[in-house]
Parts: sequence; structure tokens; C-alpha cells
Amino acid sequence: MRWTIKPKPKQEDIDGLSKALNVNGLVAQLLLQRGIDSYEKAKKFFRPELADIHDPFLMKDMHIAVARIEKAIAAGENILVYGDYDVDGTTSVALMSSYLLSYYPNVATYIPDRYAEGYGVSYQGIDFAEDNGFSLIIALDCGVKAIEKVAYAKNKKIDFIICDHHRPGASLPDAVAVLDPKRNDCTYPYDELCGCGVGFKLIQALGTNRGQTIDDLISYLDLVATAIGADIVPITGENRVLAFYGLQVINTRPRIGFKAIINQTKKTVLTITDVVFIIAPRINAAGRMEHGQHAVNLLTETNMEQAAKFAAEIEKYNQDRRNLDQEITKEALEQIIENNEEKGFTSVVYKDSWHKGVIGIVASRLTEIYYRPTLVFTKSGEKLAASARSVKGFDVYNALHECADCIEQFGGHKYAAGLTLLEEQYETFKAQFEKVVSDTIDPKLLKPEISIDALVEVKDMNSKLMRILKQFAPFGPGNMSPIFMAQDLQDSGYAKGVGKEEAHLKLAVTQNGYGPLAGIGFNLGDKLPLVINRQMFDAAFSLDENEWQGNISLQLKLRDIR
Repeated sequence: MRWTIKPKPKQEDIDGLSKALNVNGLVAQLLLQRGIDSYEKAKKFFRPELADIHDPFLMKDMHIAVARIEKAIAAGENILVYGDYDVDGTTSVALMSSYLLSYYPNVATYIPDRYAEGYGVSYQGIDFAEDNGFSLIIALDCGVKAIEKVAYAKNKKIDFIICDHHRPGASLPDAVAVLDPKRNDCTYPYDELCGCGVGFKLIQALGTNRGQTIDDLISYLDLVATAIGADIVPITGENRVLAFYGLQVINTRPRIGFKAIINQTKKTVLTITDVVFIIAPRINAAGRMEHGQHAVNLLTETNMEQAAKFAAEIEKYNQDRRNLDQEITKEALEQIIENNEEKGFTSVVYKDSWHKGVIGIVASRLTEIYYRPTLVFTKSGEKLAASARSVKGFDVYNALHECADCIEQFGGHKYAAGLTLLEEQYETFKAQFEKVVSDTIDPKLLKPEISIDALVEVKDMNSKLMRILKQFAPFGPGNMSPIFMAQDLQDSGYAKGVGKEEAHLKLAVTQNGYGPLAGIGFNLGDKLPLVINRQMFDAAFSLDENEWQGNISLQLKLRDIR
């Protein structure tokens, strides 16, 4: 691991904020590093208010979108709610369809088949709309680049309203309305919403027209919080407010579908991390293994018995996904070793039988292991399809752009992308991608980074600090859980490897007579030789609570040791 320490704010700023908020210097430092430099900003951070959510009509085309939906309802038109097959897409479809159905019956949903149709708006989906008499499609989490598809629909007298959060191309589709805060001509105050967040702004606008307030829409925020967590958008500004209240809904009055998922786990209170690792993979598994519509069915179900059946089905898909993911990761690692490719700048692997639904997860796994830009290919019809993942600081989308002459189609963003190419281009592409990355990547980016917020001492780690840090949540990009570093630590003498094959490290640290304070380092079992025999060591960690048999105690969650 490469340890980097964030710059410490000026002492006078720390002292000023510390006094204004009546908190210690460490808390003031952490807040300043997050751009919170006044009492007012701190109040908004620690006490998010629904009143701080922006007026939806500030978004370009919002008035037009609302007017078109109201016109459709007045005329009794059929409305098709269309979304992608991932978590952001399926939660968006569940949100929009259940809201519209609460007061208008002529609404149906459509999720494209991951394998037959691929990502985003499809010709097949538009044909389905025509065959079934839909004259308005509301596309969520996709569509901002679907220029040809929207034109195709227009020829069939089908209108589009697009709710997207991806960066548009040089021109926009000829839709009735394009709601996307990343549009260059959109002055909406916050442009980091996820697709479900943009969908929520549309129902907020529709609600305003019907005399509803934000309080009438709180029950939809469990879906929005799940999409925010799963889509890895910044948990800052408006997203922080939406995630904060969405988590409250998940933990106090979740929709029946979420309740059915949570009932299968041992969790009582879910954090945003639990949403990302417990709820999101199960929702995603439907689209990966079977069809995304199964997820929408679960998320919109109102009968508990039926929801439990749907949740059990989805649990099976998730288990199948896990098994496949482990199997393919093992095969991919063997391929890298057989081809002597451990030392390259990239990992590019291919097998025609690998399941297309899990290659993205496998690419993430390989990136964790070798820490370099990674592509996992499989056969998809007549072509090869791949999922790409990158390392922090390296733009894999730009790297793919440099290889565009070998690629049929590609899309995505800085850290994750997808592409297709012809099988005969595979070896050429592989060599070209390796060259582009080796020529452009800063070698230090090939070592994972731990970004440390502050240098601390064991004596500062106490339950009062923990109580304050818990109020920094929900954590995510733009507001990560604080990472600390302590120097010259010693183990109390009982350090040991625990878990399967002693993969994890359990110890209790002391420093200058303070301690011992328990610590656990997942997958740090190989660091045991550094801490035994009272050797001095440094540790990077976050502060955590350990619950065991009803007792809660403070512990360090170790990230690395040196």
C-alpha cells in the first residue's frame, strides 16, 4: 500500500472552527478537509434537512417533462417506464412506475434483457412500446446518447422523456425533454445525482403540481438511497440529504421488497455500506443471472408473502452469481499466470464460455488482486464483449478511446466501462491497450493508495470521538470514513492470525502507556511477523465498534501496517 497523508488545514482555521462548534481539534480538522468551514455548513452536514433539497424546476426541461406527462394522463395515453437492468435502473423504474400508478393506471414497466438487448434504450423496447400502444416512454438511467433510437421512436409517433445522469455526447436526442444535470446548458445546482435521483426530481416536480410536498414523497427515498450507494456517486450536497433520509426509511419503514431482503439477513440496522453489500448485489443479481424485471417486481410488490417468494428467487440468483464469479475469477487468474502476464501494466483475459453477467465483478476482483487496469472478455453473439475496471487516478475510458480503431463500440466512465469488438481484433486490441496504458500511466498508480486524514495517538481514540464520527455518516465518495495513522505502536503480546487459514489479524495495540485497544485487520494475516515480539509498527486504520454478545466495544479497523 502507498500511504499518503492529506494536507493539514491551517492551525488558525482548525482553532476557529473548533471554537465555533465546541469540538476538539481533530474533529475540526476532519470537517475542514471535507470543505466544512463554518457553523452553517456544519449544521447542514450533521443535520441534513429535506428543506435543503433543490427545487426540481431548476433542472432544464423539467417544466416540459411535467407538462407532457400531465397531457398523457389527461388523454388516457399508455406510459412505458423504461430503465436499465442494474440497481440504479431498476430502482428508478420501481420509483417512477409506483409513483405514477398511485394515481394513474395506464403505466407499465420495461427492463431490457442484458444479453438480447444490451445496455440502455433498445430498438426491441421501442417495438414493444409500438406493439402495445404506448405513446410515451420515460427512460431512466439511460437515453442521453440514444440519438438514433429516439429518432426511430419518433417515426413511430412515440415520445421520449429522458432522465439520465451520464455525460451527454456532442448533441442530445430529439426527445420531448432531456433531464440530465450534466447537460452543459443545465444550471441545476447539483450535478452528481444518480439516475434514480433524477427520477426522484421528476416525481418531486409532478408532486408539486399535485399539491404534494417533499414529506409526501419520503417513502420513495429508500430506493434513491440504494441507487446512490450502488452507483458510487458522491455522498455530498443533495445526495447526502437523500441518502440520509433514505436510510432512515430503510431502517424504520422499508418497502415490502426491501423488508423481504432484510429478513433474509441478520442485520437490524443497515448503514449505506450494508445497502451496497447486502441489498444492491441481490437487486443486481436478477439482471445478471435472469432478468432485471424480477428486481422491479420485488421492489414494487405490496404483498409480503409474494415478496418473500420473489426475494427467495433473487437470493438464489445471487448465490449462483457468487459461485460463477468465484469460478471465473479462478480461471482468469490461472490464465494470467499461464501467459506470464503478472508483470504487465494491464490484465486482459478472455474465455468464450464465461457468463456475461459476472465479467464486471470478475474485472473488479482482478483489479483488487493485481491493481492495474483490467478487462475481462467473453463471447456475446458474433462478437466479444468486455467489462473494464481501472485503478484510482487512471482514466480507462480515455485509454479505450486511444484503442478505438480496434473496438466496435464502447461506453462508460473513468473507472468502469464496457466494450464490444470482433474476435479477430482481440489480440491486436490487447497489445494496443497494454501499450497505451504503459505509455500513459504514472507507475505509482499501480500501487493501491491509502489516503490518511490525520495523524493521531491511541489516547485520542475514545467513545466520545466514535459518537461524533458516526454522525459523519452516510459515508461514500466525497465523504469517506476517516482513516487515521498512528506511529510507534506495540502489540500487547497476544497478536494472532484468525479466520480461515488465519487470513485476518487480531491484536491489541498500546502506545506510550495508553491502551490496549483492540484491532482487527481483515486479510492482513500476513502482517503478523511485523507485530510480534513487541516490535514497533505504524498502522493505518478507521475507528470502529465491535458488537459481541450484546456488548459494544471500541476497536481499530486496520487498513495496513508497516
